[in-house]
Amino acid sequence: MVYRFIDEYKEYFGLRWLCRHFGISFNGYYNYLKDKKHDYRRQREAIYEKIKYIYYNNNRTVGYRTVRIFLQRYGICLSNTTVHKYMNKQLELAAVIMRKKPEYTKCKKNKIFDNLIRQNFTVEEKNKIWCTDFTYMRQPDGKFRYNCTILDLFDRSAIASVNSDCLNTELAIETLSKALKHEKPKEGLILHSDQGVQFTSWEFIDFCKNKGIIQSMSKAGYPYDNAPMERFYNTFKNCFYYRYCFDSIETLDEMTKKYINWYNYVRPHSANNYKTPMEVRYGS
Repeated sequence: MVYRFIDEYKEYFGLRWLCRHFGISFNGYYNYLKDKKHDYRRQREAIYEKIKYIYYNNNRTVGYRTVRIFLQRYGICLSNTTVHKYMNKQLELAAVIMRKKPEYTKCKKNKIFDNLIRQNFTVEEKNKIWCTDFTYMRQPDGKFRYNCTILDLFDRSAIASVNSDCLNTELAIETLSKALKHEKPKEGLILHSDQGVQFTSWEFIDFCKNKGIIQSMSKAGYPYDNAPMERFYNTFKNCFYYRYCFDSIETLDEMTKKYINWYNYVRPHSANNYKTPMEVRYGS
């Protein structure tokens, strides 16, 4: 109590006079000042431990911006600059680096649909506009495994995701069927994709028409028209696929399901004001 009094009034009465008046040595007062930083250091160490917990429990894929959002959930409010300093300089933790995508290759199309959303990716109601695409995953034996995922632009949730050995129309229809069975959208749903032959095939076009789905397509070789899917697969590859070696198809498929669950229920999304897709979808 005396030390706090000295801190408050030392500018008015002078430090030496106050110490003599209360019979306190200068060394005792300065040791008190050093000890004041003990609580700060202990608090900072606790933050370090929380950052490491978040980082390693999210597969070492989250960067400082995402870590800051997770810290807020624990009641720890820090700036991006502070979290970046703690992670990179103090803890030497770094998120994954996004790899550059290969160049687009043109192919023959059956029927092309107009771009109905024109890069307007803001949707006020769920199951109004979905977007979809494919990606490939090379296996240790040199073979490929393909993934098709459908996102709802309302909350960026992955409402269906399917792996297959074949990149074909059947995979696109299977994924769309899974999404329709789970969500049951009203007629007039817009499905946005690129101009891949899987989406322009007559079989896929007829399937969409029979389900009351309106197709929309990006301009050829223009990934910005389907930016949410491009971003999703960047995250999918760098936060999941590139980080593991899968010894079997079964392992890859099971871990893909776990990743989709993490993406929907745990990972904060910038498009959702850093809420998870499921928090936005169900208002929690």
